[in-house]
Amino acid sequence: MEISPILQNVLAPPVLFFLIGAISVLFKSDLEIPAPLPKLFSLYLLLAIGFKGGIEIQKSGFTDQVLPTLSAAILMSLVIPLIGFLILRFKFDVFNSAAIAAAYGSISAVTFISAESFLESQKIAFDGFMVGALALMESPAIIVGLLLVKFAAPKNRPKSRKMHLSAILHESLLNGSVYLLLSSLIVGFLTASINPSGIEKMEPFTGQLFYGAECFFLLDMGIVAAQRLPRLKNAGSFLIGFAIFMPLFNAFIGVFVARFLSLGPGNSLLFVVLCASASYLAVPAAMRMTVPEAKSSYYISTTLGLTFPFNIVLGIPIYMSLVNTIIPLSPL
Repeated sequence: MEISPILQNVLAPPVLFFLIGAISVLFKSDLEIPAPLPKLFSLYLLLAIGFKGGIEIQKSGFTDQVLPTLSAAILMSLVIPLIGFLILRFKFDVFNSAAIAAAYGSISAVTFISAESFLESQKIAFDGFMVGALALMESPAIIVGLLLVKFAAPKNRPKSRKMHLSAILHESLLNGSVYLLLSSLIVGFLTASINPSGIEKMEPFTGQLFYGAECFFLLDMGIVAAQRLPRLKNAGSFLIGFAIFMPLFNAFIGVFVARFLSLGPGNSLLFVVLCASASYLAVPAAMRMTVPEAKSSYYISTTLGLTFPFNIVLGIPIYMSLVNTIIPLSPL
């Protein structure tokens, strides 16, 4: 029996567990995930996807498509926050506009993993080097957001809150998720190059456990996202609309860039998902520390409570449909 990609995505175990977590909050169940476990599973997912990505990069090599794709990924993570900032300035001050724009210019690793699961369920091939794009797109948006604050904030901002470039770069390039993802990527690459037997030894950990860990992590994400929903009332209709419009707008740009790069359908979807996703971990951590004037309820509630569930439930199949419509057209 043929079912639509949207329904097939909604009925996938990771999405169902996400919905189960969200429903548990709405119906006031006492379901609770002990605090250290979501962090542990988050680290596990980053390690596993980085390790597998490094192996795939070694296998595929640095082809003519790899460097242009990675360069385009970095460019998109620089441009998207600038567009978002200009839109948000119609309603918000510099601090909130920069923080929210940075969140939407960065990426969500879990959304990327969900897109990979979607492609596997649809039996659509993709390349491991896209993990490199994932790793490279998280930091530039943080840098752009902080630089926007540095140059556009009122001149009378307290000196104690002014930022030094070294601190900006350190927070952007060496935050925990970026560091672990890049390190795992290198370990996977070296293992595949020098000690291939290590791949087989790691497979039960990075391969067979992965799907179950993803389901468990999304169960917790469903709980957290539902807990954030009441705070959306404070965001207002403009920001709620932005949380849905911006991913779709970024996806539309992303699919044309993917077409220009001549990416296949699988790689195109992953590229589009990276453009359309928003950060709810790395960017909030950086903004809370360096831009305390911005309201965290704005950029966390919208990215986690609205954009993230929209992307994993509806966004991914919609983006796949967009890819299938635009990519087959004649080359740009």
